[in-house]
Amino acid sequence: MIKEYKKIYKEILKKIEEYQTIVVYRHQSPDFDASGTQNGLATWLKDSFPNKEIITLGKDFYDFTPSLYPHIDEVDVSNKKFLAIIVDTGNSERIDNDSFKKADFKIKFDHHPAVEDYADIAIVNEHLASCSELVLDFVSAFEKKYPLSPLAAKYFYAGIVGDSGRFLYSDVNSHTFEMALICINKGIDINNDVYLPMYEKNISNLTVTKYILNHYTLSSKGVAYYALTQKDLDELNIRCDQAKNFMSIFSNIKGINIWVSISENTEKNEFRVSIRSKKIAIDGVATQFGGGGHAQASGAKLKTLDELPNLIAALDNLVK
Repeated sequence: MIKEYKKIYKEILKKIEEYQTIVVYRHQSPDFDASGTQNGLATWLKDSFPNKEIITLGKDFYDFTPSLYPHIDEVDVSNKKFLAIIVDTGNSERIDNDSFKKADFKIKFDHHPAVEDYADIAIVNEHLASCSELVLDFVSAFEKKYPLSPLAAKYFYAGIVGDSGRFLYSDVNSHTFEMALICINKGIDINNDVYLPMYEKNISNLTVTKYILNHYTLSSKGVAYYALTQKDLDELNIRCDQAKNFMSIFSNIKGINIWVSISENTEKNEFRVSIRSKKIAIDGVATQFGGGGHAQASGAKLKTLDELPNLIAALDNLVK
């Protein structure tokens, strides 16, 4: 357990024990960590407090429901008195479901930079590789009274693996592995229960990979990027949020320092940007372009592709 959080953990547990209805939220367009943390915490709450009403809200994590995560609940909480626990979300605008605003009390667990104080109690630790390991740290503090089940452990482990880049990113430390070990010791089958549903691809993905390899651009400073318009997405039969799933193509190539996925989001009339790097901190540039995130993994957005040269130039300037 992270010792400095011992007191606040007890305060959070007291609030959990106080409320009959608890709703767990996470950010829009969820990734493995957001969904892993949400479902891991919700499962632990259901196991520990079987007489309470535990609800998860948001939209399903498309490609990984129900192969890895269960379907999100469809419950109207507008007339309920409830405790909201929001995970992996730095600002309230990104919380997936506005009903959190009606919560009687709000608790926030996060590992992104603290950009907004929207909760009554907040624990934010930017030094952790995933939010899953933060919430699991909280859960494990009460292991004797409220033990972690193998199912909850599976969800937390998937979140840790997803946001740590399979333990490759620079913010991975001994605490990351300690939390992973807690999950493994619960007897989860990491190959069949986690890695297979997380990383097994359809054969149609080869078509997308082929297209990207034939259409990517590499700057003189080693910034690799590909942009998919709605027409491209339709022809490749993938959604806007799936475009970033192919970024790992560039992750281990010598000479590529930063890699970027750009995909058109017609619903919001913008282009969604995902940025990754090996060592270079790219979150500052992401913030300049309406986003943010972590040092080696961030997101941004462009109004039009006319802004793309400016984005690449800004990333080029990071490479020394």
